[in-house]
Amino acid sequence: MNYMISGKNIDVTEGLKQAVYDKLGRLEKFFNEDTDAQVTFSVEKDRQKIEVTIPMKGHIIRAEQVSDDMYVSIDMVVEIIERQVVRYKKRIIDQEQDAAYFQNQFLEEEDDGVEEGEISIIRSKRFAVKPMYPEDACVQMELLGHNFYVFRNAETDEVNVVYKRKGNTYGLIEPEF
Repeated sequence: MNYMISGKNIDVTEGLKQAVYDKLGRLEKFFNEDTDAQVTFSVEKDRQKIEVTIPMKGHIIRAEQVSDDMYVSIDMVVEIIERQVVRYKKRIIDQEQDAAYFQNQFLEEEDDGVEEGEISIIRSKRFAVKPMYPEDACVQMELLGHNFYVFRNAETDEVNVVYKRKGNTYGLIEPEF
């Protein structure tokens, strides 16, 4: 993987860079060596935050973590990304353009009992942009770690919003004219 490491209100030391190489190196078993990973460290008051973004053609894998210790944040963000990749492996690689970012060995290995996490939209609202299906928007929202995601519905060509509800359920907002 290619690491692009930057800092906001913090000097990125060699120790932090080495921790990124060592800890995020665990993710290299999933991704090809030419996959880019953007790592941003920031400090605000006593909050030490790390953001890791791995852009791909069809999706963005992203995680951020805040703690009192930057090294602890690095450990936690790696675990989050690892869970995301394993959980959404099947859906991510269904889009052929994304498969180029992953190691062949990872793509070919069997799922070892990890459930895919079924997405079902519980509630719809009518409400007065990249084309995608709502389920794909839910996956993208999860990968970004957000509570909602705005997208252009590939079926209707309308702007829609998916959002996270309590109890790990999802909602969909559709426009009404």
